[in-house]
This record gives sequence, structure tokens and C-alpha cells, in this order.
Amino acid sequence: MRHYELTFIVDPVLSNEEIQTVRQSYEDLIKKLGCKITHVDDLGLKQLAYPLNKRNSGIYYSIEFETENGEAIAPLELALRRDERIMRFLSIALDKFGVKYNEDKRNGLIRKTQRMRRKLSKPDSVHIPTTVPLAKAVEVLVPDAPEQEEE
Repeated sequence: MRHYELTFIVDPVLSNEEIQTVRQSYEDLIKKLGCKITHVDDLGLKQLAYPLNKRNSGIYYSIEFETENGEAIAPLELALRRDERIMRFLSIALDKFGVKYNEDKRNGLIRKTQRMRRKLSKPDSVHIPTTVPLAKAVEVLVPDAPEQEEE
């Protein structure tokens, strides 16, 4: 069994009904091609890193599915290329680690808070204003440093 993930960006100018129709049509196409949908994730409206088709945002969808062979990918990508409502898409084959990661993420074992913990565990840098003489800066950084004579 091969696992795939399809992520696509829908044009945000469309109405809510049209956006849901686009999502549903690709879910139906994936099922029609003989694939089993594992998970559908509506990531919502997100800001784009750079403009696409004169748009600064897009509605993201991610569909994870599995199939016996990879023959379903070519017709699926062809349909996505021809659809003007789709701004960009990316289909990737998942290995066992990608499948495990997505499963853990859905079960809540992987969160954004882990990233925050890493940020909080880093020591804060010491800010020394540029107007402080070097001898004073050494006292701030190393309080037990021996006194040095100024020239």
C-alpha cells in the first residue's frame, strides 16, 4: 500500500459553496481513481509568502490517501493543472516516517508547544548598550573578573 498526500491552494475569491465544491470534487476524484482517503485537513485561509495570480492569500486543503499503486497520481495532477480555481498544488509520496508523523500529529502527540519549549529553553542574550565602556561591559558579563588598569 502506497501513501500519498495532496495539498492544494484554492483561489480565495470564490464563494464558500464553490470552494466546498472544489474540495468535494477532488475527494470524489481520488475515490473514483480507486484510492482510500485517510484524512482530509482544511487548513483554512493563509497568507502566501509571495503573490500567486495577483492574490496574497489562499485557502489550503490537504488530503492524505493510500492506493495500491501510483497510477492514480498522473490523472489527478492533470486535473489539478487544468483547473483554474487551483492556484498551486503539491502531491508527495509518504514513507513510513511521514505516515507516522501525520498520525501522531492528528492524535495530538506533536504540537506547536514543543517548538515553544525549545525557544524558551534557550538562554536570553545579554544586551549591552554601545555607550558603555568595555571595562563596565566585562563587569556585567563576568562579575568576578579581575580588575584591569586603564591605560
